[in-house]
Amino acid sequence: MTLERDTLLHRRYRIVEILGQGGMGSVYRAVDENLGVDVAVKENLFTTDEYARQFRLEAVILANLRHPNLPRVSDHFVVGEQGQYLVMDFIEGEDLRQRMERMGTINEDDAIQIGAAICDALDYLHARKPSILHRDIKPGNVKITPDGHIYLVDFGLAKVVQGSQATTTGARAMTPGYSPPEQYGTARTDARTDIYSLGATLYASLSGVIPEDGLARAMDNAQLTPLRKRNPKVSRRLAAAIEKAMAVDPSDRFQTGDEFKKALLGSKSKTQQLNGSGSYAVTPPPADSHLPKDPSDFESPVEVRPKTPVPAPPPPHPDEEMPFVSPLRKQKEREKKRQRALTRFVLILLFFIAIGIPILAPSIVPADLRASFPFFPAPSSTFTPTKLVLPSPTETATVLPTETLAPTFTSTPTKIPATKTPLPVQTEPIVLAVSNTPTASVTPTVGITPVGGGEGQIAYAFLAGNAAEIYLYDIGAPEPVQFTNLPDGACQPKWSPDGKKMAFISPCRGMDDKYYNSSLFIINADGTGLQQLPTVPGGDFEPAWSPDGTRIAFTSLRGGDMEIYVMDLVNGNTVTQLTDRPNNEQSRQPAWSPDGTQIAYAVQRLGVYQIWLMSANGSDQRQYVRSGTELSDYMPLWSRDGQLIVFNQRRADSVSRPYLVSIDAVDPPTEQGTRLQYTLVSIENIEYSPDEQWLVFEGDNRDVWYMTTTGIERTKIPAGKGSAFDPAWQP
Repeated sequence: MTLERDTLLHRRYRIVEILGQGGMGSVYRAVDENLGVDVAVKENLFTTDEYARQFRLEAVILANLRHPNLPRVSDHFVVGEQGQYLVMDFIEGEDLRQRMERMGTINEDDAIQIGAAICDALDYLHARKPSILHRDIKPGNVKITPDGHIYLVDFGLAKVVQGSQATTTGARAMTPGYSPPEQYGTARTDARTDIYSLGATLYASLSGVIPEDGLARAMDNAQLTPLRKRNPKVSRRLAAAIEKAMAVDPSDRFQTGDEFKKALLGSKSKTQQLNGSGSYAVTPPPADSHLPKDPSDFESPVEVRPKTPVPAPPPPHPDEEMPFVSPLRKQKEREKKRQRALTRFVLILLFFIAIGIPILAPSIVPADLRASFPFFPAPSSTFTPTKLVLPSPTETATVLPTETLAPTFTSTPTKIPATKTPLPVQTEPIVLAVSNTPTASVTPTVGITPVGGGEGQIAYAFLAGNAAEIYLYDIGAPEPVQFTNLPDGACQPKWSPDGKKMAFISPCRGMDDKYYNSSLFIINADGTGLQQLPTVPGGDFEPAWSPDGTRIAFTSLRGGDMEIYVMDLVNGNTVTQLTDRPNNEQSRQPAWSPDGTQIAYAVQRLGVYQIWLMSANGSDQRQYVRSGTELSDYMPLWSRDGQLIVFNQRRADSVSRPYLVSIDAVDPPTEQGTRLQYTLVSIENIEYSPDEQWLVFEGDNRDVWYMTTTGIERTKIPAGKGSAFDPAWQP
């Protein structure tokens, strides 16, 4: 909860103003009433005992820092379950981001001065016992005082390394453009991580453009644009030093801050001579430049507020290098191995064919050639070929299913009719027949439609460790391909209507009912262009694209309870709240109608979920399905022709398995939905293929399956050991 102005915190610090806000808390300007001086108060919303212990340990270490280019940490405390707080010197003036906005770009001399000062501060931090990594160097965290002095501020993501243990005051986050590739995944971060971020900061300040993202460069999806191409006025030696600091491979960067500083100072002899004393300053900012920071500078894209502490994986051995390896590169290597194996198989097969033909099928070789070689056997005149008998079209073929819980039925796959007629119904309770050797009798058909109509692929979330990641699966492929590799995980993938982009959320530690402090992200289908959408404390999740791809509806906890909001991607990512339920009622799981005029959603009310409808602007909110208080309705989904709404249903008074229900979306015949006839143990969170002849869903035991809409050819995606969930079929 954001602290109000004039709040007295810890009986000592009176809040003056909020300087910025992010996923982990806020940064405030306050007055120390004991000393009568201004201070900066950094809030951390991690409140568990483990994080409180860790916070106190690191606050003591940070409080012992004494360097002319670092603020002094003077106090730390925990306020019950409210939060943890770090008090440090308030640095008056402007930050480098504000200077860039005011001037466009900074001059070369100022860039060298700033770089040298921050290098000194980094050398001091990295040389501490234990060593300290800043891990969030960017223009917003470089402060310039009214007398031109330079400070490195904001230790919200600093990491303290003690022996074989590594702890952090915040989440392992990244700022696209300023973070090196190893900071996105599980690779080891060290002093060279800060070197990269400082190089990216100087690159942006000299060019006015945020450099290409380190993760995209590591995946070979982007290349760093030479600095002199963006600003020809930069000297070659300075550009070369900055670009070396931003090398993708840590071993190719400067290994220490002192090495980077010498290269910066050596790029201009005049600067080096003037600053041999180690005192660095730049042109002071104007007197009116002290403005509150943009809240986006305090947002940590993948910060997380878990309900319970999640133990971090043990760090690698200090001597062990773990370079970032992209999922696409891994897939290419696997494809090369498969091609080499196939080539070997074909060559061996041809060899055996060449050896076997003279013995097994000598008649293939011409008679005159056989006569030239005495080892050919003489032809037999009594050979009679065996006739292959195929079943007639009227016979029934027996197919053995691959899963022991497969149902027994007889049907032919058909496409869902584009009419108002509901999907198949079952009026009697569904009984699952289980046996040791089940069989499914099907009538052979000719030319069945390819899975998904021959289009797209399936995205889903998979949890096998401490965090979930998003995987892609092409139907018929031997194995899925990992698509995301974020330190705090990702889930709930949703394809844009044209299939060229994907929205998802992060952090994601697994399957949760609510995702506290999660944010919405967008990424291109080829893995480039990762972008975090604006957020505020609480948590944004359950994204849903509008049919025209210009808006995303989503569920958010930013107001305390779950409500539905819409973000306009065309008009500056503006956010509009659509629902505001009274008396602790909550709204979630938005689903757009195909024409974009309506949104179906679930409302938690009277102890159950209900399906409601509203206009796309939030007006005309009304309950659409009335199943009573004994049934819970949730996860609505429109058919692609807009004629039906399909949703999940389960009994509210027992731990029952979920099943599917449909109702007419134009003119509901009754207040009750109609249960669909699928004899499955569990089916939930479905999505249709582009041609609506197939669907993908979450099955029992947390697996992802796909099957025809009539329920046959059910196949599990080979996800491995773990939990698969949140399936999405690419348009």
